[in-house]
Amino acid sequence: MTSPTKVAVLLPGTGYTAQAPLLYWCGALLREAGWHVEVVEWTVTDEDIENPVPFVEYAVAAAFTAAPQATTRLIVAKSLGTFALPWAIENDVPGVWLTPILTDPAVSDALASANSAHLAVGGSRDPMWVPENAEGTDASLATLDDGDHRLEVDAGWQASLDAQYDLLERIAVHVAKLA
Repeated sequence: MTSPTKVAVLLPGTGYTAQAPLLYWCGALLREAGWHVEVVEWTVTDEDIENPVPFVEYAVAAAFTAAPQATTRLIVAKSLGTFALPWAIENDVPGVWLTPILTDPAVSDALASANSAHLAVGGSRDPMWVPENAEGTDASLATLDDGDHRLEVDAGWQASLDAQYDLLERIAVHVAKLA
């Protein structure tokens, strides 16, 4: 059996695991497209929250080490997981960044230097989604109107499901361009 040529690492948030809707469906669409999906699960301490970059960078590096060798790599991260952005830029690994913490300079500066292999998505009601902090980026940025930090909208579960479906279609198109 040959190793997959495409490996994606899913990085959760603090309370948003890979079983939560956006990450779950990202994993499903990646597997259907032939990617090996390596899911990170973590326990986050107060110390990790105070210094998130090394915590997340260690986790993403360990996940890629544990995964099969790949010619194409991808990170899909939610919230806390987006602290992997500096590592991704440094290691030339594309990413899908769901609700990146653009109020933190480590994340916003890395996104500002990102190329078109990156997609970042945030909600207009999410106080951490400040796209102007990543000015000059070549990454694709998408704002979900009325979306909160979970990328849900106030109009109810059906409207949230519809909005997330549209986001997942955009993610699928973005990922297809990488492969």
